[in-house]
Amino acid sequence: MTEHETRPIRSSEDVVIVRQLVRAWAIRLGFSLVDQTKIVTAASELARNTVDYGGGGIVRLEALSDGRRIGLRLTFEDKGPGIEDLALALKDGYTSGGGLGLGLGGAKRLSNDFELVSKPGEGTRVSITRWR
Repeated sequence: MTEHETRPIRSSEDVVIVRQLVRAWAIRLGFSLVDQTKIVTAASELARNTVDYGGGGIVRLEALSDGRRIGLRLTFEDKGPGIEDLALALKDGYTSGGGLGLGLGGAKRLSNDFELVSKPGEGTRVSITRWR
């Protein structure tokens, strides 16, 4: 299964579109309502971060299969300022803006697989996967 789609994320309207798109993919892939809610919530947080902290970017949606199960991988990328301290950024309560500081850590908890790569001055890539 190599189905994929890439979409730009530049505004609040794009965040809403990403939420709708992720829900449609999760439904089509047969995710339960609970798993749909988890991946849509994580996607919303990461899309919002892409706009607010990364200055916009893209999301890539990929349907996965490992032979035993079906998954949905979301990869958010931006060319923003990057994250200097990844461990601190994942800590609940830490924020570099005006939020609650739950976005990255929350997205990690809502995902089965989580990868965060960021370099100051080069941008950030966050990849999450939810399996059913």
